[in-house]
Amino acid sequence: MRGFVVFSLFVLSGVSIILFACGDVGPDSNRGRGHGAFSADDEKAPIERFGLYWDSLVVDSGVIKNGQSLSHLLDPYRVGPGKIVTLAANSRETYEVRDMRAGKRWWVATLRDSLSSPAWLIYERNSIDYVVFSLGDTLGARLGSYPVDTVYTHVVGEISRSLYLDLEEVGAPTNLAVAMAGVYAWTIDFTHVQKGDNFDVYYYRKRVNGTEVGMPTIISCSFNHHGIDLLAYRFDQGDGADYFDIQGGSLRKAFLKSPVEFSRISSSFNKKRFHPVLKRIKPHLGTDYAAKTGTPILAVGDGVIIKSAYTKNNGHYVKIRHNNTYETQYLHMSKRKCSVGDRVSQGEVIGLVGSTGLATGPHVCFRFWKNGEQVDHRREEFPPSTPV
Repeated sequence: MRGFVVFSLFVLSGVSIILFACGDVGPDSNRGRGHGAFSADDEKAPIERFGLYWDSLVVDSGVIKNGQSLSHLLDPYRVGPGKIVTLAANSRETYEVRDMRAGKRWWVATLRDSLSSPAWLIYERNSIDYVVFSLGDTLGARLGSYPVDTVYTHVVGEISRSLYLDLEEVGAPTNLAVAMAGVYAWTIDFTHVQKGDNFDVYYYRKRVNGTEVGMPTIISCSFNHHGIDLLAYRFDQGDGADYFDIQGGSLRKAFLKSPVEFSRISSSFNKKRFHPVLKRIKPHLGTDYAAKTGTPILAVGDGVIIKSAYTKNNGHYVKIRHNNTYETQYLHMSKRKCSVGDRVSQGEVIGLVGSTGLATGPHVCFRFWKNGEQVDHRREEFPPSTPV
């Protein structure tokens, strides 16, 4: 991989500068020690975590296991069932304890007294947010968040293998590829990026406790695809941020380019294709996207489910009516996740990739109707959404 440049600008959430006046400055400045001067023997500032003086507590920690509840966590600390019921009830408006999940971290902080009384339970909801449960006389909960820094990064590169692998090679987070696919979901079919395509991306991520977390947020991006520069700029018109081209036209269109993210086209729309199972010429009026079994299949546009069934040839399949002009169909699913009459939104999961019906391997055969006729969706031009 050549031609990559990466630089990072760290914008810290807060920097405090404290100036101390320590008596007179000069040869006699040591006089009056103890009257405002600090020495190495002075007591260190207490450590504070979760809004608590951490070094004054005895702390146990762990990760919630499958099947564990609040009672399981607190029983070893002699917190009785009645107290736990009251704690859950008092905390409900702040945090529902039934929403605690396996794999999340917890801490129990105990007072340094003769009774070793448990005072607080801290539950980490995600990489940024946590809940502090008070176990003392006042049972309840409060929400908190870690300090968050913002890391701005600029990445420039050229495709040599795939967007995912090339980003990984340069040290950029691989989920940046997912973020880029989201920005260009209506413009670029990422199954067809090719060697020589290049990109220039400016994005930011959150940094918590020294670790970058969450999905990157793309601020601007230029992707040169098949020799055409496709520009994207993030802008919020008041109803949520979206992406626009240099003329202010929205990149969001009526239909996504592909029903499966980061798949590959194994067979294109072809009216004279040799069928690999039937061993004869048979029109292939759709586009096959090969992907692993279980990969989510997305509705390419808003609409209503008009078919959700199984047939010998189609296997498990779903058909959507988007409006009076357009319909789409998705074949060979391993599982359907919608029913006839369901209203679905663009990008919603309607099923999982499989190889049911007349199929040689896991893929989704995607079919597109325009005015009752099956067409190659990759050759269609669709109008943009609301411009700036």
